[in-house]
Amino acid sequence: MDPLLDILTTYWKFPAFRPLQEEIIRSVLQGKDTLALLPTGGGKSLCFQVPALAKPGLCLVITPLIALMKDQVAELRRKNITAFALYSGMNRKAVINTLELAANSNCKFLYVSPERLETNIFKEYMAGLPVNLIAVDEAHCVSQWGYDFRPTYLRIAALRDELPGVSLLALTASATPEVQTDIMDKLGMTKPAVFRQSFERPNLSYSVFGMGRDREGKTGKIIEILQNVPGSGIVYCRSRKEAERLSDILQEQGVKAACYHAGLSQERRSEAQQAWMKDEIRIMVSTNAFGMGIDKAGVRTVIHAEVPDSIEAYYQEAGRAGRDGEKAYAVLLFDREELAYLASLPDTKFPVMAKIRIVYQALMNYLQVPSSSGEGAYYEFDLTVFCKSFRLERQVVLAVLSILGQEDVLVYLDQPYLPARVRFLADRPALTLFQEGYPALRPVVDTLLRTYEGMLDRPVVVYERQLGALLKKDSGEIEENLLRLHRAGVIEYIPVRNKPLIFFLRDRVPAEDLYIEPLAYQRRKGQYGARIGRVLEYLQLPGGCRSRYLAVYFGDAKARDCGICDNCLQRKREEKNQKK
Repeated sequence: MDPLLDILTTYWKFPAFRPLQEEIIRSVLQGKDTLALLPTGGGKSLCFQVPALAKPGLCLVITPLIALMKDQVAELRRKNITAFALYSGMNRKAVINTLELAANSNCKFLYVSPERLETNIFKEYMAGLPVNLIAVDEAHCVSQWGYDFRPTYLRIAALRDELPGVSLLALTASATPEVQTDIMDKLGMTKPAVFRQSFERPNLSYSVFGMGRDREGKTGKIIEILQNVPGSGIVYCRSRKEAERLSDILQEQGVKAACYHAGLSQERRSEAQQAWMKDEIRIMVSTNAFGMGIDKAGVRTVIHAEVPDSIEAYYQEAGRAGRDGEKAYAVLLFDREELAYLASLPDTKFPVMAKIRIVYQALMNYLQVPSSSGEGAYYEFDLTVFCKSFRLERQVVLAVLSILGQEDVLVYLDQPYLPARVRFLADRPALTLFQEGYPALRPVVDTLLRTYEGMLDRPVVVYERQLGALLKKDSGEIEENLLRLHRAGVIEYIPVRNKPLIFFLRDRVPAEDLYIEPLAYQRRKGQYGARIGRVLEYLQLPGGCRSRYLAVYFGDAKARDCGICDNCLQRKREEKNQKK
């Protein structure tokens, strides 16, 4: 058997590769720099996972998506493949421990968030890592002309200087021709092999409906669509409040629905996601917080109750429908007020420098960050309380946080997940005495020591649910037991942290010294305005095929009319009527 197919069938149980996967994998194994453009659901992760398993060493995977990173590491471990992750929120000891394990074990995959690349700890340990491939996921983030530019991605080129001879695979689901060229340039790719899968989705019917001014009209249309199209679906909303409202209404109408957004606890989000994946609920009503890394084949409908601010975001979200190749529907609803809203977005998303400095100063006051300090620190951040306290508009604050992230000042993490950690403070003799005095806590102590290695030397990640399953107790009781041990001085227990955080990439500076290069800022604003223009054009497309419009936007000039979008069907009806 072909060794690559053997890896695929052994670990993933797939009988064959999807289109272009094998060509991309063989390019990587030949040592070529490779750019792969695969639409959402095209199986990008296998393109670096299979070649990494086919040769000695580990694959360094760079991705900004912590949730996706966590899911992929867990999935690889379920297949008995050693994988670790370094992401925002890990303390110094946890980072060092992970890097030592990666360097001194049979680790095959090390997932790294881009801001970790330039830290002194990572640089110190990198020379000892047997890296055989650099995989850059969401590669469009490296381009300032892309819709999700992240300056931390620009550091990857410097990383390549530290790893000479190691090939790079850049992966993205959505990049215009201009952005593709920028990716290859910014990542220092040498004569890259480029693979582009067609952006046509022949089984996906795109439709757009212009609605009246009243919100109830949209709600009625969503219910009508879900009544006519059976099966699993996603309804995307712009705000958390609207997602909750629509979810409640659908449930009142007898539709099994759940809500998902970043304001919900990690546990509630996980429960909703699992219920949807298992078809225990039919419809997920969500903000754009839901979807990354979700691979559910049988989604029949994706409805956008409100309009995304880029073709890239819309294509990715709509593309979660019909991954099984069966007929599916992507529906976009809008009203006249949204057209005005979209037109106003460039000024909202790119406020004047004076406004940026006002928000920055308010943020420093709220977080109580001393002058000339903060770099590498995390601060819990309640966006709602902050906006109310300083009488600032939520949308403006989010825009400024995004800009400060793009300028490498700080990062706003609205969905962090820092697992619980435990370290034993008591030595063995003291532990024995404690267990004699508190026999009710003995099973917890014994299970911790038996299940997790290294707790006597350093903080180790623990999972309350896992402990609960082993001890046949619920996670709340486990948490209370751990707190009792912490208060007794037996352990140091740091509970799960999943509240939004601000991570400082630089020390605080006086607001008047905060500087953003004005010409580059205006260029980015102009590019963003152009992307909004393309969204408005798509909404009001006069008769052209919607599928072809999307494909051509991404450089797929050979795309043909789909014949099943609303415009194609309307044209067919008109032609049929003319023949009568």
